[in-house]
Amino acid sequence: MSTQDGPTKTISDYEATLAKSDAAVASFERDDQTALHIVRGYLRNYPTLIPALVLLVSIAAFSIIAPRFFGIGALSTILKQVTVTGFIAMAQTLIILTAGIDLSVGAILVICTLVMGNLAVFSGVPVLIAVGIGIALGGLMGLVNGLLVAKVKLPPFIVTLGTLSIFSALTLWYSKSESIRNVDIVEKAPALLWFGQGFNLGGASISYGGITLILLAAILWFVLNQTAWGRHVHAIGDDPEAAMLSGIRVTRVLISVYVVAGMICGFAAWIALGRVGSASPVAFSDVNLASITAVVIGGTSLFGGRGSIIGSVLGAFIVGVFITGLSLAGVDDYWQKFAAGCLVIIAVTLDQWLRRASQ
Repeated sequence: MSTQDGPTKTISDYEATLAKSDAAVASFERDDQTALHIVRGYLRNYPTLIPALVLLVSIAAFSIIAPRFFGIGALSTILKQVTVTGFIAMAQTLIILTAGIDLSVGAILVICTLVMGNLAVFSGVPVLIAVGIGIALGGLMGLVNGLLVAKVKLPPFIVTLGTLSIFSALTLWYSKSESIRNVDIVEKAPALLWFGQGFNLGGASISYGGITLILLAAILWFVLNQTAWGRHVHAIGDDPEAAMLSGIRVTRVLISVYVVAGMICGFAAWIALGRVGSASPVAFSDVNLASITAVVIGGTSLFGGRGSIIGSVLGAFIVGVFITGLSLAGVDDYWQKFAAGCLVIIAVTLDQWLRRASQ
């Protein structure tokens, strides 16, 4: 005999009770969506907007401070000045997007200029072949960095700091600390200087190097935003473990990023030859810092996963505008460096602020 006092509930009784329960889906609405939060989230989703606004404001401000600044001649001069930095900044952007950094890009640039110059001027190698060898050498040095970072698992900062010294030493050994003069290049391999030439447009002197900078920026923008490789680069920078679990070959992609960056530096060597007209083992000593400055000001996060090639090019223009504008305003060199340092600190602070938009 059963000892229960009440009737036993059946499954149908539970189903009847369940049908009367609230079927609304739980929702968690944030009550802190102020205008500041909305703006921060928007800027985080569109990082190129900030350097574009800064560039426009800078041009307007310096046009008031130094009336000579807002002229076709001054603006076209800035375009020529930032061409090499813009190329190196694009290479640096690829590395920083993976949460790395490359301190050897300047050394790769310099040694490639000397290899191209020596082969074309003193060894009689056709210019296009000499340029191809220089670009391949840049890719090879990028491969060394990539293998040490992706295969040996060494920190990118330490790896590229070491290869910076190695490549710089090889540059001095290869060149015997001698420069390649402009007169020799003009006489024996004038095609090396082609990117320094240009045309006039509305009173502005536009170099072929500047046009190539814009074209390469457009190509890299398309690759990073419209191809699987570009999405993999962003994913690795955002979270390499999650990228690996999702099926991305992290090691292979990382190596390819360093190789591509090295090849861009190699191509930038040809641009640099046309820009300065000669090759020196001690040239472009500040291009590393300038490229990192341009990338950071351009909105690329030093923590990886977020950034823009177009933003880095705009960052290079911002640096050029500040240097040229301050020079025309009669500001001393040390205050120009002071202003550049302040720009970097402000950009990093803004990056930290935007990172909290997703938290």
